[in-house]
Amino acid sequence: MQGEQELIIQWENLPVYNTIMALAAGAALISFAKMSRDMINKTKINPSGWALNLGVIGVILTTTGLHMSLTWPLAPNFPFDNIVFGEPSLALGLVTLAMAYYFWKEKKPIVASDQPITYVSKDLRHLRFVLYGLGLALIAIGFAGVIYKLFAAPPQEPISGLLADYPLIESIFISALWAAIGVSALIIPGILSDFADNKLSPTVKVKATFSLIKYCGWALLLFGAMNYFTHIGLIVNTMPG
Repeated sequence: MQGEQELIIQWENLPVYNTIMALAAGAALISFAKMSRDMINKTKINPSGWALNLGVIGVILTTTGLHMSLTWPLAPNFPFDNIVFGEPSLALGLVTLAMAYYFWKEKKPIVASDQPITYVSKDLRHLRFVLYGLGLALIAIGFAGVIYKLFAAPPQEPISGLLADYPLIESIFISALWAAIGVSALIIPGILSDFADNKLSPTVKVKATFSLIKYCGWALLLFGAMNYFTHIGLIVNTMPG
């Protein structure tokens, strides 16, 4: 690199999946929030549809996350991407696939239940240790993102590159998003335990947590969709020759 406008990237050495990962992860979080709300309100209970949706999302996240996690480093210039994007996507993908199988297998008793959220929570609360570990990991990634400015875009990237001179801005945005999802993952097991014990009152903690999950999901989905433009632009602007 001889100057900011002469950045050349050998893209064959820099495969990235975080566009489709962000879309799928965002869709998963939005789906979790909506399914939970529907079960709490006992409306639009459709486990077969939920299983179909989560199955598609889970396959995307598991396959891309598994390849990124096991190919070390996937991108030689950015080996931390394996940890930041690959491993969380793999974990979320496996959880999503497990939930897809569960909703398909238990669709009849869920539909027949007087309290579907209680029925489901009695089983899903056993994911608590996975959620605790994933939550702590996402918070740790959030701290690393700010401290090491991991998410700053180069000036050659459209839109995001406008903040290239202020690398902390995008680093704080992505890191805060990761950390917020991590905090939600730490809170969810307690909520599931309450639901499993038939404590169904819509407390401030419940409403705030599911709202946080939903809005983090939308932020991820929209950011991932925007990256389809910005990443294509970056590739075009930095291709050799």
